[in-house]
Amino acid sequence: MSQTGYIVFAHGSSIESANEAVRNVAADMKQRGELEIVEAAFLEGGQPSLAGALASMADRVSHVVVVPYFLTLGLHLKRDLPRLVEEVKLTHPNVRIDVAPPLDQHPAMVDALLDRARETACKPA
Repeated sequence: MSQTGYIVFAHGSSIESANEAVRNVAADMKQRGELEIVEAAFLEGGQPSLAGALASMADRVSHVVVVPYFLTLGLHLKRDLPRLVEEVKLTHPNVRIDVAPPLDQHPAMVDALLDRARETACKPA
């Protein structure tokens, strides 16, 4: 088995529509990237957790890439995510787990900001 799975890891919210927006991003990533296995996971306030998302794919993958849905390398990515990754490695020792960097410094971030700025500036008063 050499399949790679992807987990879009977000903070999570008590507002379920915010969690659903992350799940939609994961579904879009799956479709546009032509990826077979993509799940959303949440630190808190949403389901599934990182452990739950990994458990749902562990029998189908040998490698998981956790893609943080965070803008910067803050406390959750420096402290919480590494701890959670170490915990799930204990439960799934045969699955290699790698973590992608956060979204900051990605060239598309400036394009996204410019798009938002321009669409807002062009709105009628």
